[in-house]
Amino acid sequence: MPTNENAEDKKFMKKALQLSVKGRGDVHPNPMVGAVIVKNGEIIGEGYHEKFGRAHAELNAISDAGDDAAGSTLYVTLEPCVHHGKTPPCVDAVFQAGIARVVVGMVDPNPQVMGKGINYMRTKGIEVTENVLENECKELNFGYIKFITTGKPFLTLKIAQTLDGRIATSTGHSKWVTSRSSRHAAHRLRARHNAIMIGIGTLLTDDPLLTVRYANGISPVRIILDSKLRVPLDAKLLISDELAPKTIFICTEQASKEKIARIEEKGATVEILPHDEKGWVTWEALLEYLKTLGITSVLIEGGNTVQTSCMRSGHADRIAVFIAPKILGSGIDAIGDLGIRNINSAIQLVNVKIRRIKEDLLFIADFEK
Repeated sequence: MPTNENAEDKKFMKKALQLSVKGRGDVHPNPMVGAVIVKNGEIIGEGYHEKFGRAHAELNAISDAGDDAAGSTLYVTLEPCVHHGKTPPCVDAVFQAGIARVVVGMVDPNPQVMGKGINYMRTKGIEVTENVLENECKELNFGYIKFITTGKPFLTLKIAQTLDGRIATSTGHSKWVTSRSSRHAAHRLRARHNAIMIGIGTLLTDDPLLTVRYANGISPVRIILDSKLRVPLDAKLLISDELAPKTIFICTEQASKEKIARIEEKGATVEILPHDEKGWVTWEALLEYLKTLGITSVLIEGGNTVQTSCMRSGHADRIAVFIAPKILGSGIDAIGDLGIRNINSAIQLVNVKIRRIKEDLLFIADFEK
């Protein structure tokens, strides 16, 4: 339903959005949600969904407002739930608090909700305004939306390359292709995803930590695609007591049982999945496994092989390319052979955004589905 957005509604919805991100890293597979309660132009209650299984944003805001909530306006980034889950329906709490008006950022795509919460509130005489800052609210929970509607995580490919499309020199040297400012931006991108994924080639070359160090946020789960389990036992991800428990190695039956045991002794997880004719774990099996973990979004930082494989599979949702004003000539291509022989068959990107990061450029776009 169209919205009659006004300056005041946008102002308080922006505040709700600011609150919602406080739950990042703690609420998945649930969405991040923020809420504020306003009366006579003043905020009298604030809340956000703090942790999976705990009270939702609306309930926290109502609790914060107390008895003053009667006759107020509730601003919430996502439609209040109408079903029993880990917590009672939020719509009942909204009605019982005597809230007169609810401003909703976006309709909840969860089939159990999907407009039912809005309809319920209207039957109770509550005025509802929909879709205020809808695009911002959707972007906040891009992973949740994909996960709740398809059962698959949102996959973002991240590439750091030169102007001529190289991620390393012909000798494999790649530190650093882009600027420090771009690396900080990449860490902010990491913080927006539940998991980060690389292939064994990247691990052997860079021995990365895969953490959020240059930005505020919780470090995501680390996923390593390593069909034959070639990871060295002294890899940084395994020798750190802090990192190992949040590290998952995806291998196939080709992996040594002894190596599996050694890795698991260090606290990491090893998962054996089906493979294709090349001996690589299939994307279908991998995504099904990630679904069981409740992972709603993955940042894929793997090298040429993993990025290309994901594109060929058709599962990639978004691409973020950091482009440095450098030219290498020969070197390692950012993207390998996609099997495209006709320009009309080129992969089409939409929702293109380009911004400057010091001397670099950041190109972000979605894959056309």
